[in-house]
Amino acid sequence: MTILEEIPTIDVNASHSVIHSAPTIKTIDLFAGAGGLSLGFHLAGLGYKPVFAVEHDLAAARTFERNFGCEVFAGNIEDSPKYPEADLIIGGPPCQGFSPLGRDRDDLSRSRLNELWKHFLNAVRIIRPKVFVIENVREFQRSTQFAELLHLLDTDKELSSYTPAYGVLNAADYGVPESRLRGIFIAVRNHNGELPWPPPPLRGAESLTKKPYATVREAIGDLSARTQGTEPYFTENGGQHLHFGRRPTQKSLDRYKAIPPGGNRFDLMKNRPDITPKCWANKPTGTTDVMGRLWWDRPSVTIRTEFFKPEKGRYLHPTANRVISHREGARLQSFPDWFLFEGTKIEIARQIGNAVPPLLGVAIAQYVQKHAFSNQSK
Repeated sequence: MTILEEIPTIDVNASHSVIHSAPTIKTIDLFAGAGGLSLGFHLAGLGYKPVFAVEHDLAAARTFERNFGCEVFAGNIEDSPKYPEADLIIGGPPCQGFSPLGRDRDDLSRSRLNELWKHFLNAVRIIRPKVFVIENVREFQRSTQFAELLHLLDTDKELSSYTPAYGVLNAADYGVPESRLRGIFIAVRNHNGELPWPPPPLRGAESLTKKPYATVREAIGDLSARTQGTEPYFTENGGQHLHFGRRPTQKSLDRYKAIPPGGNRFDLMKNRPDITPKCWANKPTGTTDVMGRLWWDRPSVTIRTEFFKPEKGRYLHPTANRVISHREGARLQSFPDWFLFEGTKIEIARQIGNAVPPLLGVAIAQYVQKHAFSNQSK
């Protein structure tokens, strides 16, 4: 059974039944990844239904197909076959060309990545959906390519009927137990007047150290402090085991033990200089997230594709002497436990880290429904 056969609900771990009355809003997901954004639209319970997706990462494409049951083209968007009719196009063109994390890419690679959003617009021209949604890093909205996108909406006769709204959203404002800034662009065809911005939060917004933000404890506090095994596997009851760990060396364990709650590599340098890597010992300044512990009572830092490596960021468990598991990473991204990932543990981590947090997708779906499809829900 795919999730499209179940009633969606914002309580992502609630029980499900068959949909009977919700209208169908046909959706195409481009640069779909594992389907975090489509999952958010599904969880909103407003009748969104994926009918086609494009994703070049083969493992992510299998994940999308397994969970949503629609046709998925596993390849480059340039080679995608004819698109079906759809009311909505969503997706996140690869962000490495804009992200500061992609600065080491060669100019040709960055240039190609920076141009992929144009293939998204080509699909809009062909399909003429009521709405399209582009998700990307916040840097995209400060780029010359984004200025070109806005110019096209003013001058291209096939795009000029779309009214845009855009800005940077923090997933933590929308119920995700993770601080994650994403640039969101929404355009509605034949909309009367300007579109308000931003979508209203699912939870109120105060400081990252206070309620009502969802916290690491809320997301993973019920999971065992000890992981089991070192590999993912599907269980006999149709679930998936992702609460596995690594096999750290004794030196790595000693490093973890030297880092207190909320600490980082600077605590390691202070408490155990004898086992501090020279590259850190010789660099007394820099990021405070490397080899850091998450805080129980705050949202997590941004979950990236290599969250299983503590040298990549603040990915140590708040109290246990280990890195967070894949299950914990998925929960911090707001994926429900019943969502199934295909691929190796490296491929699954990449899918989790690249995903749009589904609960952020819920808020976007509600916004889209209100401003484009409100008549269909009555």
